[in-house]
Amino acid sequence: MKPVRLAAGLVAGLALPAPGAAAPLCDDLGFAGLLAGCNKMDLPPLTLSAGKPIADGPLGLSSGVYYRLDIIADGTQELGLVGPDFFRAIWVDEVIVNDIEVRPMGLHSIEFDRAGTLRLTFIAIKPGQYELKIPGSTGETQRVDITIR
Repeated sequence: MKPVRLAAGLVAGLALPAPGAAAPLCDDLGFAGLLAGCNKMDLPPLTLSAGKPIADGPLGLSSGVYYRLDIIADGTQELGLVGPDFFRAIWVDEVIVNDIEVRPMGLHSIEFDRAGTLRLTFIAIKPGQYELKIPGSTGETQRVDITIR
């Protein structure tokens, strides 16, 4: 009888969220699941410009939340962002460039040859510390630190 109680207790414990576990922004996601409108959040835009910082500060994300991130290049220099670890820690819904929607299986990096805006929509999945940075750069203002909790 004791093994049955122990097994039942373990199964019941699996259904409880871990302390401090991330959760969606709303309780009633409905049929849309994590893509529900109440679970979407806009992030401050990232800027690609010669001699200017990419972001005002680090980004804090929650696992299970759907985000919209605009990346804006002003065309002063050919610039890109690389962040393979970050891109593997998220589920990319779509990348929108000039009103063209692309739904990739994944990303490694992006690059702007001239001025433009890219919108990245995604769900943060894997908790951890990540970065997006301009390839080959070492300055702190040439990267943005991202934490997924």
